[in-house]
Amino acid sequence: MKLYGYFRSSAAFRVRIALNLKQLDYESAFIHLRRGDQRQPAFLSVNPQGLVPALETDDGILVQSLPIIEYLDETYPSPPLLPPDAKGRARVRALAAVIACDIHPINNLRVLRYLHRPLGHDEATVETWYNHWIAEGFRGLEQLLAGDAQTGSFCHGDAPGLADIVLVPQVVNAHRYQSFDLSPYPTILRIYETCRKLDAFAAAHPDRQPDREP
Repeated sequence: MKLYGYFRSSAAFRVRIALNLKQLDYESAFIHLRRGDQRQPAFLSVNPQGLVPALETDDGILVQSLPIIEYLDETYPSPPLLPPDAKGRARVRALAAVIACDIHPINNLRVLRYLHRPLGHDEATVETWYNHWIAEGFRGLEQLLAGDAQTGSFCHGDAPGLADIVLVPQVVNAHRYQSFDLSPYPTILRIYETCRKLDAFAAAHPDRQPDREP
């Protein structure tokens, strides 16, 4: 398998965690988004959509982190990343979708270009936008997790799963902004601290990637 991704991308981070939890060997191909590697013929010949992360398997190319992770879970069922019961799977999928969409940092390249250029915002204003929207998402997730009998050591029970894989990169991104206060979200922080002690999560961290930017 070959994973194409930008080292700091939260979506690529998720897929790396899943691959590590499944103890799968893969080759990492660094796609430099700021340099525009995703638009170059070499990558477009592999993936005409130019999307990252992309996972190349014997059966072809898969894109979008959540479908990739579910593919890995179905193809390599141990350890499972979704609960065995339908209600549990629905809950975990819903949590993952909430985290991926509602707590998505706004500092992706297209949004940053729009905030900087047409709107003329400086870095301080961009950070204010970031803090506001990320806090809205974290606040809602904290309420969903806190006091829920299905929340254990992790987002669902006592084994890491899909929701935790999606959560950890969002917390890592939030930590990049010193002005953002995570203390109002003790359940999220507890789960994050539990996850980051696991080798599969720690090894997937952007700063641990050999081909990261200097």
